[in-house]
Amino acid sequence: MPYTPENPLIVQSDRSLLLEVNNPRYESARDALARFAELVKSPEFIHTYQITPLSLWNAAAAGEPAEVIIGHLHAFAKFDLPPNIVADIHDYMGRYGRLKLQRRPDKSLVLTSDDAPLIAQVWHNKACRAFLVAQLDANTLLVDPAARGHIKQALVQLGFPAEDLAGYVEGSQLPLAMRDITVGGRSFDLRHYQREAVDIFYEAGSSRGGSGVIVLPCGAGKTVVGIATIAELACHTLILCPNTVAVRQWITELLDKTDLTPDQIGEYTGEKKEIRPVTLATYQIMSYRHGRHRANGDEGEGVPAPLSEQDFPHLGLFQERDWGLIIYDEVHLLPAPVFRITAEIQARRRLGLTATLVREDGRESDVFSLIGPKKYDVPWRDLERQGWIAEAICTEVRLNLPTELRMDYALAEDSRVQYRIAAENPGKMELLDSLLRRHQHDNVLIIGQYIEQLTKIADRTGAPLITGKTKTAERERLYDAFRRGEEKLLVVSKVANFAIDLPDANVAIQVSGTYGSRQEEAQRLGRVLRPKGDGRPAHFYTLVTRDTRDQDFAANRQLFLTEQGYRYLIQDATEVLNG
Repeated sequence: MPYTPENPLIVQSDRSLLLEVNNPRYESARDALARFAELVKSPEFIHTYQITPLSLWNAAAAGEPAEVIIGHLHAFAKFDLPPNIVADIHDYMGRYGRLKLQRRPDKSLVLTSDDAPLIAQVWHNKACRAFLVAQLDANTLLVDPAARGHIKQALVQLGFPAEDLAGYVEGSQLPLAMRDITVGGRSFDLRHYQREAVDIFYEAGSSRGGSGVIVLPCGAGKTVVGIATIAELACHTLILCPNTVAVRQWITELLDKTDLTPDQIGEYTGEKKEIRPVTLATYQIMSYRHGRHRANGDEGEGVPAPLSEQDFPHLGLFQERDWGLIIYDEVHLLPAPVFRITAEIQARRRLGLTATLVREDGRESDVFSLIGPKKYDVPWRDLERQGWIAEAICTEVRLNLPTELRMDYALAEDSRVQYRIAAENPGKMELLDSLLRRHQHDNVLIIGQYIEQLTKIADRTGAPLITGKTKTAERERLYDAFRRGEEKLLVVSKVANFAIDLPDANVAIQVSGTYGSRQEEAQRLGRVLRPKGDGRPAHFYTLVTRDTRDQDFAANRQLFLTEQGYRYLIQDATEVLNG
């Protein structure tokens, strides 16, 4: 077998990829792999990736040819590729689009393929058959028009994702334009990658455009991409956001960067119920349900039960107006009821925005089938090199668990109890003091999972504390004070993980996290990635208790950022305390 020792990659027959970190070609290989493989683990010297059907289908949907992917593997591999790898890549990528959803002139919805045996396989598949009306000929199946999303989910599970070419309703028109000069008086124009993202999503209005996910890092202007898409389509739009603060930030941006007027924009949250040509709602209000019982069909197999407005009274918002576009901000947070209603509104254009397609519940395939495939992404480090996001220095500071807590940790039978003991290690307080002295002139966020721990930190530092119980008006007041420089330090719970615009924050110190959540790690780093006027780098610290679940979970949380090109400097607590 030919051997190219200078290359960094070993490709294995189980579709796993081993990438040497300390290799001159590591970064080039990593950037290539990120387009069609998923990072599984990232210890110091060898990073493991996995090629999966979904990762290949996303690459196919983004227009990446199989031969290009195989060419990348040949270019970086130490050994010849196992023959099955080449065959698997061609096979899985060839499955995407062999089935097509289309509208016939009579407006009926059909599933077509040149492969008659594949059509027969779909027709006789129990999960698919529930959404099919009839077999019209050897190459055509008539689909229940209300089941457009459900059949796509079933076909992904079958292993043959359909290309949806059935088109979209235009929605009620809403003339609007982007401003050249913002209301705030700044010159404004789309960055090159923002323009590319909009163009690739829309595809000039063709049936191939209009649904999919744009992946950009926090601070890169995902909101601007969403606004530019609204301007491109010029239609009534529903925007779903993770929280009320995010809704109001969107409203501020819409008024600042377009000629929309306040009476054209509605807030639909726990505090207001306005329905206007551009309406912004929270996931929380959309998934609110009467009582505590579980609606029929939330779990299990078979034909999904319709979502009842008696159970979910606000889901009717999806049909309140003739929306031409629905935007899902932070699409990786989509709750189950919104997935379900999305399956039933496939005729409307759908744009997902996120910094990471990672979902901790494993429902990435539902994002793929119901919102759409990944249409556009840019490696974070590329945007950093171009100056669009700040340079970030990631540091993991490891400390020991105090002797008096080691027995409590050892005897805890529940791993989550063990994690909390380690995450709330009191030794982190002294470390925090040292880091705050080091960054006394910076704008610092202290982020954590446990309210009791955060309360102690707020009391110790005298900084304001923001949690889920902090009223929206107070949150906005504190965020504004931080933006104006009146507050230099905020202590925040996980409510600040998402969609919070604090452009001057340049230091984040993570004292505890949501177990091994990769999406959370990405979002927390994102809080400090907006470029700084003076060119300062951003610092992201994670305080981790050595030889515990805290360290195990930290390693998993870092996976996504490692894939994006970030390296974590590992420091011992003594280096920080004595530094």
